[in-house]
Amino acid sequence: PRRPRGGPLRRMTAMTASITPGQELHGKVAAVTGAASGIGFASAQALADAGARVVLIDRDEAALARACAAIGERALPLVLDLLDAKQCASLLQRTLALAGPLDIFHANAGLYVGGDLVDADPDAIDRMLNLNVNVVMKNVHNVLPHMIERGTGDIIVTSSLAAHFPTPWEPVYASSKWAVNCFVQTVRRQVFKHGIRVGSISPGPVITSLLADWPEEKLAEAKASGSLIEASEVANVVLFMLTRPRGMTIRDVVMMPTHFDL
Repeated sequence: PRRPRGGPLRRMTAMTASITPGQELHGKVAAVTGAASGIGFASAQALADAGARVVLIDRDEAALARACAAIGERALPLVLDLLDAKQCASLLQRTLALAGPLDIFHANAGLYVGGDLVDADPDAIDRMLNLNVNVVMKNVHNVLPHMIERGTGDIIVTSSLAAHFPTPWEPVYASSKWAVNCFVQTVRRQVFKHGIRVGSISPGPVITSLLADWPEEKLAEAKASGSLIEASEVANVVLFMLTRPRGMTIRDVVMMPTHFDL
Protein backbone atom coordinates (compact mmCIF):
# COMPACT_ATOMS: atom_id res chain seq x y z
CA PRO A 1 0.00 0.00 0.00
CA ARG A 2 1.07 3.58 -0.66
CA ARG A 3 2.36 5.58 2.28
CA PRO A 4 -0.18 8.33 3.21
CA ARG A 5 0.88 11.77 2.01
CA GLY A 6 2.14 14.08 4.71
CA GLY A 7 3.11 11.24 7.05
CA PRO A 8 5.96 11.44 9.59
CA LEU A 9 8.63 10.40 7.06
CA ARG A 10 7.51 13.03 4.55
CA ARG A 11 7.42 15.76 7.20
CA MET A 12 10.87 14.81 8.54
CA THR A 13 12.35 14.79 5.02
CA ALA A 14 10.88 18.23 4.34
CA MET A 15 12.27 19.59 7.60
CA THR A 16 15.71 18.17 6.86
CA ALA A 17 15.70 19.60 3.34
CA SER A 18 14.88 23.07 4.70
CA ILE A 19 18.06 23.26 6.76
CA THR A 20 20.94 24.98 5.02
CA PRO A 21 24.14 22.93 5.35
CA GLY A 22 26.39 24.57 7.92
CA GLN A 23 23.46 26.38 9.56
CA GLU A 24 21.93 23.50 11.54
CA LEU A 25 22.08 25.54 14.75
CA HIS A 26 21.24 28.95 13.31
CA GLY A 27 19.59 31.14 15.95
CA LYS A 28 20.74 28.96 18.83
CA VAL A 29 22.85 30.11 21.77
CA ALA A 30 25.40 27.71 23.23
CA ALA A 31 27.84 27.87 26.15
CA VAL A 32 30.93 25.70 26.50
CA THR A 33 33.15 25.44 29.58
CA GLY A 34 36.87 24.83 29.32
CA ALA A 35 36.56 26.38 25.88
CA ALA A 36 39.97 27.99 25.45
CA SER A 37 41.62 24.79 24.24
CA GLY A 38 41.21 21.10 23.47
CA ILE A 39 37.76 19.55 23.18
CA GLY A 40 36.08 22.70 24.49
CA PHE A 41 37.59 24.89 21.78
CA ALA A 42 36.84 22.31 19.08
CA SER A 43 33.23 22.05 20.28
CA ALA A 44 32.82 25.84 20.30
CA GLN A 45 34.26 26.04 16.80
CA ALA A 46 31.88 23.34 15.51
CA LEU A 47 28.85 24.99 17.13
CA ALA A 48 29.76 28.37 15.66
CA ASP A 49 30.35 26.84 12.24
CA ALA A 50 26.83 25.36 12.50
CA GLY A 51 25.38 28.83 13.01
CA ALA A 52 25.14 29.15 16.81
CA ARG A 53 26.34 32.07 18.90
CA VAL A 54 28.73 30.52 21.39
CA VAL A 55 29.80 31.75 24.82
CA LEU A 56 33.28 30.39 25.48
CA ILE A 57 33.91 29.99 29.21
CA ASP A 58 37.38 29.61 30.65
CA ARG A 59 39.54 31.05 33.41
CA ASP A 60 42.50 31.75 31.11
CA GLU A 61 41.68 35.21 29.76
CA ALA A 62 44.52 35.38 27.25
CA ALA A 63 43.86 31.91 25.83
CA LEU A 64 40.15 32.69 25.70
CA ALA A 65 40.78 35.86 23.69
CA ARG A 66 42.87 33.88 21.20
CA ALA A 67 40.18 31.20 20.92
CA CYS A 68 37.43 33.74 20.25
CA ALA A 69 39.56 35.53 17.68
CA ALA A 70 40.14 32.23 15.89
CA ILE A 71 36.43 31.38 15.79
CA GLY A 72 35.20 34.82 14.79
CA GLU A 73 32.16 37.00 15.43
CA ARG A 74 29.92 34.20 16.71
CA ALA A 75 32.27 33.63 19.67
CA LEU A 76 31.76 35.53 22.94
CA PRO A 77 34.32 35.25 25.78
CA LEU A 78 33.32 34.77 29.41
CA VAL A 79 36.19 34.64 31.90
CA LEU A 80 35.17 32.47 34.86
CA ASP A 81 37.10 30.44 37.42
CA LEU A 82 34.64 27.60 37.93
CA LEU A 83 36.45 26.49 41.09
CA ASP A 84 35.49 29.80 42.69
CA ALA A 85 32.00 29.17 44.11
CA LYS A 86 30.67 32.71 43.49
CA GLN A 87 32.00 32.86 39.94
CA CYS A 88 30.66 29.39 39.23
CA ALA A 89 27.19 30.38 40.43
CA SER A 90 27.16 33.37 38.06
CA LEU A 91 27.56 31.27 34.89
CA LEU A 92 23.95 31.38 33.69
CA GLN A 93 23.31 35.01 34.61
CA ARG A 94 26.43 36.21 32.83
CA THR A 95 25.79 33.98 29.82
CA LEU A 96 22.27 35.37 29.43
CA ALA A 97 23.60 38.93 29.68
CA LEU A 98 26.08 38.22 26.89
CA ALA A 99 24.04 36.18 24.46
CA GLY A 100 20.40 35.83 25.49
CA PRO A 101 18.38 32.65 26.18
CA LEU A 102 20.52 29.53 26.38
CA ASP A 103 19.72 26.54 24.16
CA ILE A 104 22.84 24.38 24.51
CA PHE A 105 25.19 23.84 27.43
CA HIS A 106 28.36 21.78 27.02
CA ALA A 107 29.94 21.02 30.41
CA ASN A 108 33.42 20.25 29.23
CA ALA A 109 35.92 21.72 31.73
CA GLY A 110 37.98 19.09 33.49
CA LEU A 111 41.30 18.05 34.97
CA TYR A 112 43.33 14.87 34.89
CA VAL A 113 45.15 12.98 37.63
CA GLY A 114 46.82 9.76 36.53
CA GLY A 115 49.30 7.28 37.91
CA ASP A 116 49.30 5.19 41.07
CA LEU A 117 46.92 6.37 43.76
CA VAL A 118 49.64 6.04 46.40
CA ASP A 119 51.66 8.72 44.58
CA ALA A 120 48.80 11.18 44.11
CA ASP A 121 48.75 14.62 45.75
CA PRO A 122 45.61 14.91 47.95
CA ASP A 123 45.20 18.56 46.97
CA ALA A 124 45.30 17.59 43.29
CA ILE A 125 42.67 14.92 43.95
CA ASP A 126 40.41 17.49 45.59
CA ARG A 127 40.85 19.99 42.77
CA MET A 128 40.18 17.40 40.07
CA LEU A 129 37.10 15.94 41.76
CA ASN A 130 35.72 19.43 42.39
CA LEU A 131 36.05 20.41 38.74
CA ASN A 132 35.18 17.08 37.11
CA VAL A 133 32.20 16.26 39.32
CA ASN A 134 31.02 19.04 41.65
CA VAL A 135 31.32 21.86 39.11
CA VAL A 136 29.53 19.82 36.44
CA MET A 137 26.66 19.18 38.86
CA LYS A 138 26.51 22.84 39.93
CA ASN A 139 26.64 24.12 36.34
CA VAL A 140 23.81 21.83 35.25
CA HIS A 141 21.86 22.76 38.39
CA ASN A 142 22.40 26.41 37.42
CA VAL A 143 21.10 26.16 33.84
CA LEU A 144 18.25 23.68 34.34
CA PRO A 145 15.57 26.07 35.70
CA HIS A 146 16.11 28.33 32.70
CA MET A 147 15.73 25.43 30.26
CA ILE A 148 12.75 24.01 32.14
CA GLU A 149 10.99 27.38 31.95
CA ARG A 150 11.60 27.50 28.20
CA GLY A 151 10.54 23.86 27.72
CA THR A 152 13.61 22.98 25.68
CA GLY A 153 17.37 22.63 25.89
CA ASP A 154 20.37 20.41 25.34
CA ILE A 155 23.02 19.50 27.92
CA ILE A 156 26.13 17.58 26.94
CA VAL A 157 28.83 16.55 29.39
CA THR A 158 32.35 15.55 28.40
CA SER A 159 32.92 12.17 29.99
CA SER A 160 35.56 9.63 28.99
CA LEU A 161 36.17 6.09 27.88
CA ALA A 162 37.47 5.78 31.45
CA ALA A 163 33.82 5.96 32.58
CA HIS A 164 33.24 2.56 30.99
CA PHE A 165 36.44 0.73 31.87
CA PRO A 166 38.32 0.65 35.21
CA THR A 167 41.57 1.98 33.75
CA PRO A 168 44.34 0.86 36.10
CA TRP A 169 46.66 3.80 35.35
CA GLU A 170 44.13 6.51 36.35
CA PRO A 171 41.90 5.41 39.26
CA VAL A 172 41.10 8.96 40.44
CA TYR A 173 40.26 10.31 37.00
CA ALA A 174 38.27 7.23 36.02
CA SER A 175 36.25 7.44 39.25
CA SER A 176 35.29 11.04 38.47
CA LYS A 177 34.02 10.03 35.04
CA TRP A 178 32.06 7.07 36.40
CA ALA A 179 30.33 9.58 38.68
CA VAL A 180 29.63 11.88 35.73
CA ASN A 181 28.11 9.06 33.70
CA CYS A 182 25.74 8.18 36.54
CA PHE A 183 24.83 11.86 36.88
CA VAL A 184 24.03 12.21 33.17
CA GLN A 185 21.88 9.10 33.04
CA THR A 186 19.88 9.90 36.17
CA VAL A 187 19.36 13.61 35.46
CA ARG A 188 18.24 12.78 31.92
CA ARG A 189 15.42 10.69 33.35
CA GLN A 190 14.32 13.58 35.57
CA VAL A 191 14.18 16.25 32.90
CA PHE A 192 13.18 14.68 29.58
CA LYS A 193 9.56 15.47 30.48
CA HIS A 194 10.52 19.16 30.19
CA GLY A 195 11.81 18.78 26.63
CA ILE A 196 15.45 18.75 27.76
CA ARG A 197 17.96 16.28 26.36
CA VAL A 198 20.98 15.24 28.43
CA GLY A 199 23.85 13.21 27.04
CA SER A 200 27.55 12.59 27.39
CA ILE A 201 30.44 12.10 25.02
CA SER A 202 32.97 9.50 26.12
CA PRO A 203 36.11 9.69 23.98
CA GLY A 204 39.21 7.58 24.32
CA PRO A 205 42.59 9.32 24.37
CA VAL A 206 42.31 12.73 22.71
CA ILE A 207 45.24 14.90 21.70
CA THR A 208 44.89 17.66 24.32
CA SER A 209 46.98 19.18 27.09
CA LEU A 210 45.53 16.63 29.55
CA LEU A 211 47.77 13.98 28.03
CA ALA A 212 50.77 15.82 29.45
CA ASP A 213 50.02 14.05 32.74
CA TRP A 214 50.00 10.57 31.23
CA PRO A 215 52.81 8.20 32.19
CA GLU A 216 55.52 8.68 29.57
CA GLU A 217 55.58 5.06 28.53
CA LYS A 218 51.78 4.98 28.07
CA LEU A 219 51.79 8.16 25.97
CA ALA A 220 54.69 6.93 23.81
CA GLU A 221 52.87 3.63 23.26
CA ALA A 222 49.65 5.40 22.24
CA LYS A 223 51.42 7.72 19.81
CA ALA A 224 53.38 4.88 18.24
CA SER A 225 50.28 2.75 17.67
CA GLY A 226 48.05 5.54 16.34
CA SER A 227 45.79 5.23 19.37
CA LEU A 228 44.88 8.91 19.75
CA ILE A 229 42.04 10.95 18.27
CA GLU A 230 41.71 14.64 17.44
CA ALA A 231 39.55 17.05 19.45
CA SER A 232 37.80 18.05 16.22
CA GLU A 233 36.58 14.47 15.80
CA VAL A 234 34.95 14.65 19.24
CA ALA A 235 33.35 17.97 18.31
CA ASN A 236 31.86 16.42 15.17
CA VAL A 237 30.10 13.83 17.32
CA VAL A 238 28.85 16.53 19.71
CA LEU A 239 27.31 18.30 16.72
CA PHE A 240 25.72 15.04 15.56
CA MET A 241 24.12 14.60 19.00
CA LEU A 242 22.72 18.12 18.98
CA THR A 243 21.24 17.95 15.49
CA ARG A 244 19.09 14.83 15.93
CA PRO A 245 15.30 15.32 15.81
CA ARG A 246 13.97 16.52 19.17
CA GLY A 247 12.30 13.17 19.75
CA MET A 248 15.69 11.45 19.88
CA THR A 249 18.32 11.65 22.63
CA ILE A 250 21.82 10.31 22.14
CA ARG A 251 22.49 9.51 25.79
CA ASP A 252 26.11 8.45 25.53
CA VAL A 253 28.58 8.05 22.70
CA VAL A 254 31.74 6.05 23.31
CA MET A 255 34.35 6.82 20.68
CA MET A 256 37.90 5.61 20.42
CA PRO A 257 40.70 5.27 17.90
CA THR A 258 40.34 2.17 15.74
CA HIS A 259 43.73 0.93 16.90
CA PHE A 260 43.12 1.52 20.61
CA ASP A 261 43.63 -1.79 22.38
CA LEU A 262 40.93 -2.04 25.06
